[in-house]
Amino acid sequence: EVQLQASGGGSVQAGGSLRLSCAASGFTFDDYAIGWFRQAPGKEREGVSCISNSYGSTVYGDSVKGRFTISSDNAKNTVYLQMNSMKPEDTAIYYCAAAPSCFRSNDDVIFVPAYWGQGTQVTVSS
Repeated sequence: EVQLQASGGGSVQAGGSLRLSCAASGFTFDDYAIGWFRQAPGKEREGVSCISNSYGSTVYGDSVKGRFTISSDNAKNTVYLQMNSMKPEDTAIYYCAAAPSCFRSNDDVIFVPAYWGQGTQVTVSS
């Protein structure tokens, strides 16, 4: 059974930090890219970041570049999203997902998930 278990969400003040984790099981971790989407109320889903476990390459959306860092621990089948210098506009439900690949095209994070995890709420107060 494929599982993507997201954790680490919570509430933080602007300028603060959170680290999200996505623990994967039930598929060959090294063959997939793992990434994060977010969706705020009334807004479209946004690709935040993804990492290719095959190549180690990372991709970031413009809104988080320089503030968020994605990393992967292949021994633990877990991907982390370190979020620093957080802003109220980062408030959303964050979902982790697995896809065959991820890349950047123009200004977008291109990541078409084969598997989804549950969401974790992130709230940033001003």
